[in-house]
Amino acid sequence: MLLAVDVGNTNVVFAVFAGREIRARWRIATDPRRTGDEYAVWLFQLMAIEGIERSSVTAMIVSTVVPKARHNLEVLAEKYFQVAPLFAGEGAADWGIEIDVDEPGTLGADRAVNAIAAHEKHGGDLIVVDFGTATTFDVVDFHGAYKGGIIAPGINLSLDALVSNTAKLPRIAIESPRSDSVIGRNTEDQMLIGVFWGYVAMMEGLIARMRGEIGRPAKVVATGGLALLFDQHTQIFDHVDPDLTLEGLAILAERAGARKRAS
Repeated sequence: MLLAVDVGNTNVVFAVFAGREIRARWRIATDPRRTGDEYAVWLFQLMAIEGIERSSVTAMIVSTVVPKARHNLEVLAEKYFQVAPLFAGEGAADWGIEIDVDEPGTLGADRAVNAIAAHEKHGGDLIVVDFGTATTFDVVDFHGAYKGGIIAPGINLSLDALVSNTAKLPRIAIESPRSDSVIGRNTEDQMLIGVFWGYVAMMEGLIARMRGEIGRPAKVVATGGLALLFDQHTQIFDHVDPDLTLEGLAILAERAGARKRAS
């Protein structure tokens, strides 16, 4: 089995794959100080609950946008699973796609992994929207090349900025608006309308502009924690793949294995 690890700025997601099928997944807050030993204690208990033996994990691949977390995940792989971890974009797990931007080395690993998975699953010209700490919009052409994109503040980041910089506004949760009205009758409703529907309008506007610039029909693939919520309130998504990043890691690991066998 494969252990795929997606390290984001807010959370680390672990998933165990049997082939391309996710057997189990778990999430923990990102903390670069968390040691390999701490990861192991937490992870082995969860694996036991799911009936997954530690010895069944024979490979591990990591995508990380937090460089300081790397060493501790290497310790987890080598000390507790006795495997040498693959790192997305490196060595046998090289992207295998063209990164057609001014500074290819600065592209976040999660965005490249999303591009790989979206191209393999959906094909054609694509716009991939990933809801994380930041919300990213990435363009992948019909050859599978990464062509560039947009980085916008994530919706929770926007809400945190609003609340922390005002004296009287309360902290609210991001949820479906209580109605389709955009005229709020109280402070909390007005805040939710501003953040939620404002975000929908931003997405629809940016995607319309991106499609116009691409000049060909482009499918929109959404992933990340809030993709399903927004999908209920807009028609802009053609596909919603909550596990797109993890699936991209599984694809990379599979290709890396094939390269090693061929060499």
